Amino acid sequence: MTKTFATRDGGELPVLEGITLDVRADEIVALLGKSGSGKSTLLRCIAGLVQPSTGTVSYKGRPLKGINTGVSLVFQTFALLPWLTVQQNVELGLEAQGIEPEERSQRALRAIDLIGLDGFESAFPKELSGGMRQRVGFARALVVEPDLLLMDEPFSALDVLTAENLRTELLELWQAGEFSAQAILIVTHNIEEAVIFADRVIVLGTNPGRIRAELTVALARPRDRHDPQFDALVDEIYGIMTERAAAEPASADEHDGPLQVMLPHATTDGIAGLAEIVVAGGESADLGDLASLLGFEVDDLFPIIDALTMLDFATVQDGRLSLTPTGEQFAGADIQASKEIFREAVLERVPLVRRIHRALRHSTDGTLREGFFLDLLRNHYSADEARAQLDTAIDWARYAELFEYDAARGEITLPDFAETQRSD
Repeated sequence: MTKTFATRDGGELPVLEGITLDVRADEIVALLGKSGSGKSTLLRCIAGLVQPSTGTVSYKGRPLKGINTGVSLVFQTFALLPWLTVQQNVELGLEAQGIEPEERSQRALRAIDLIGLDGFESAFPKELSGGMRQRVGFARALVVEPDLLLMDEPFSALDVLTAENLRTELLELWQAGEFSAQAILIVTHNIEEAVIFADRVIVLGTNPGRIRAELTVALARPRDRHDPQFDALVDEIYGIMTERAAAEPASADEHDGPLQVMLPHATTDGIAGLAEIVVAGGESADLGDLASLLGFEVDDLFPIIDALTMLDFATVQDGRLSLTPTGEQFAGADIQASKEIFREAVLERVPLVRRIHRALRHSTDGTLREGFFLDLLRNHYSADEARAQLDTAIDWARYAELFEYDAARGEITLPDFAETQRSD
């Protein structure tokens, strides 16, 4: 199966490519991937909310046409109707199925009790905490007794303790056979969450999303995070997700370098800070230990790690981040020297920055409106991602002193335009 979206210039933006995936009864499957891997799009294709561009989605052996009536979806952002009570929100799916009011009420109350909401039937969403609102979302999804429960990062909007509690309770219901769904497909970017939950973990690559690995989790439940086998599997997945094809510099020809080379959402402060922390510890670091030291999930570090590898400041192998000689020089240099090292790396390895720099050099006065570049980027990305890509490019280029940016005027300027013209 593939999925592409149309771009403004009539082209196609690939989101998913070559996806082959089966979800079977009595199993939990986790879709794991970074931002841009198409996880949520794949989930919506399975739900019938989005149609694949090529290939088919089949339900019980039959090609799906329209909405998949055998699935329920739990959203990241709760998606409750604020003017309805808890019980009314839970009954929505049953009402859509034409279930009579009395049966609707009985089934909703059973689901409310099962999910730990007993006593809140008449409460409105605004009266509930985030964790309780998500419980309503689960009750609403389960009350229709779906064959497959789809969950799109259902715990990411919750605090750590609430997420852990809800996660544990759902797994206990699953193990006790009290779950009305026959199978679960959960989208997440959290590696440990995937290993805690799933019988199989599917790792997606990015731009477009492709299946990079499929791993079986042969660990008894409840799973112990301190089990060496648990740690080994987490480390293996870390390695898969942080692997990057050997970073080859984009062509020195300024006309080359596709805009589809996506910049990770990392700031120059983050890049420099992580490099300094690694070099202070001896030029390499275990990713799990590094995340624990900083008090973050490893997943939170991925954009910075991707930036370091894109710039050839670091490599990742077997769950360890190691600085290259250039990365060590960057981390250990004074501010001006580090800027020069960063400047050379950005011009050599970041096509978007190089293209903007080239366009400014060939403009009439060394200044261009940001809207010009946003229009070009929207041919390859969504409007939000185009903005994020340009913001990242501006941040990196300003640090490298390649060009300046006036946010109030929306203008990008080459600071040494007159000298550049003389040298040309």
